[in-house]
Amino acid sequence: MATGILHIDLDALCANWRALDRLSAGETGAVVKADGYGLGLVEVTRALASAGARRFFVAVAEEGATLRKALGENVEINVFSGHMVTDTAIIRGAGLTPMLNSAAQVARHREALPDAPYGVQLDTGMNRLGMEADEWAELRAGLEAGPLTLVMSHLACADTPEHPQNAAQLAQFIAMTEGLHAPRSLSATGGILLGPEYHFDLTRPGIGLYGGLPFAAARPALRLSLPVIQTRDIAPGETVGYGGTYCAPSPRKIATVSGGYADGLIRALSGRARLFAGDTPCPVVGRVSMDMIGVDVTDLPHMPEMLDIMCPAQNVDALAEAAGTIGYEILTSLGARYERHYSGGPS
Repeated sequence: MATGILHIDLDALCANWRALDRLSAGETGAVVKADGYGLGLVEVTRALASAGARRFFVAVAEEGATLRKALGENVEINVFSGHMVTDTAIIRGAGLTPMLNSAAQVARHREALPDAPYGVQLDTGMNRLGMEADEWAELRAGLEAGPLTLVMSHLACADTPEHPQNAAQLAQFIAMTEGLHAPRSLSATGGILLGPEYHFDLTRPGIGLYGGLPFAAARPALRLSLPVIQTRDIAPGETVGYGGTYCAPSPRKIATVSGGYADGLIRALSGRARLFAGDTPCPVVGRVSMDMIGVDVTDLPHMPEMLDIMCPAQNVDALAEAAGTIGYEILTSLGARYERHYSGGPS
C-alpha cells in the first residue's frame, strides 16, 4: 500500500459531542461543513445523529442535499450561506433551512418558497455574514410572522476568552433579539466554553467535535499514518529533497514516506514537523513535496512500515502549530487519496 491511512474514531467524535452537549445550556447542534471537517460528511453525521444531534449546519446547499440523503427526514439541516440564486430547487427538494443573510435573500426566499422554513443570521460585529441592526429592525416583524426556526450570530474572538469583542457581540446580540420568540444561537465551540450566558437556546459546536482547540478536553478523533516507501543512509554533507534545504550534519538514515501537499500536508511543514513511531519523534527533513516527505529515522531501532503524522503524541493542533496555521486548515485540507478506516459509531 502506497497511500496513507486516515483512522477516524467515530466513538471519540460522539464522546466530544456529548461532552459539549453537557456543557451547553440548551440544545446542541453540530457543524459538519467541509465534508465533516475533512473526515467524511456521511459517516460523521450518521455517528452524531446516533449520539443525539438533531440539527446540523453546512456551508452550502449542495452539502445539505448530500446530508439529507444520508440522514432522512428526522433532522433539521441549516445552510449558513442562506438562499443563493441557484439554490431554490435544492432547498425545496432536500427540505433545507437557509439562514437568510440579507434583505435580498429574504425577498428571494419569500418569492420562490413562500411557505418554507428559514432562519436568520445577524451580524453582531464580525462583518462577515448576516443582517446588520438597521436591516434587521426593518425586516424583523415580517420575518417573525413566518416559519422562522432560528436566529443566530457568530463570535469573532471566542477562542480568546478575554477579548473584549466577545462581550460586545453578546450585548449586541441580546439587544438585537430582545423579545424574540424564535430560538436563538450565538456560540460555536469557543462560545460554549465562554459560559452559559453565551449559549441561548442552541449551540453549534464544530472544531471541538473533531478533537481540536479550543476544546482542550476533546478526545482525539483521528490518526494519520503514512507508509514508508524507501529508506537510505546518507553521509555528512549530503542533502535531502528539493532545493537541498537540509544538509546532513552526520551520518543519517532517511525514510521517504508517501504523502505531501497533494494530501493536505502543506509545504509549511517542511523542516518543522515530526512524524512518530509510537512515542518516538522523527523530524521531517527537507521540503515537503507533492507526494513525498523525507523523515530522519536514525534513532529508530527498527523501521516500521508506517509512521504517524497525527496520533496521540501529535494531535491536529500540534501539527498545525508546526506549520504556523490552525487545526481547521489541517483537517479541511486532508486529501482524497487517503484510505479512510472508520471505527466505532452506529452499528
